[in-house]
Amino acid sequence: MKIKKNDTVLILTGDDKGKTGKVLFADPKANKVVVDGVNIQKKHKKARRAQETSEIVSQSGPINASNVMVVCPVCGKATRVGYKTEGDAKVRFCKKCGAVIGTQKDVKEAEKPVKKATKKAETAEKAEAPAEKKTAKKTTTTKKSTTTKKADGEKAPAKKSSTKKEA
Repeated sequence: MKIKKNDTVLILTGDDKGKTGKVLFADPKANKVVVDGVNIQKKHKKARRAQETSEIVSQSGPINASNVMVVCPVCGKATRVGYKTEGDAKVRFCKKCGAVIGTQKDVKEAEKPVKKATKKAETAEKAEAPAEKKTAKKTTTTKKSTTTKKADGEKAPAKKSSTKKEA
């Protein structure tokens, strides 16, 4: 299948004809793709706990891969995809403008900087964490005193109710 995850595609047929969206999931065995905001289906979700509420959830459903066409990131047109080898890598290219659409290595490399960025963000958060911990301790202390006050408040009404029973 020539359509991969994170490709931008144009819908060719169906109720959503003419819409463009990002591929969330591609299933080559079933020849299906799930596109963000296309083929919206309603799913009734039952509450599993007492705190949860039942709801109707909208989600994107799968559509046949033959009903979508990849949009070239360079020329911005819906195009067919071809394969060619550049060096050791097999790459996809736009048949209209000849631009390389992407390779598996590019997809993996694109995911790695995101992970590095999150690690840098975590490191920055750890540096700021001592200041946050001080405020957290203050709120914890406040919560304890509030809890203590509630406990004292509960004892007082209990005494009043016992006084009423005696009278």
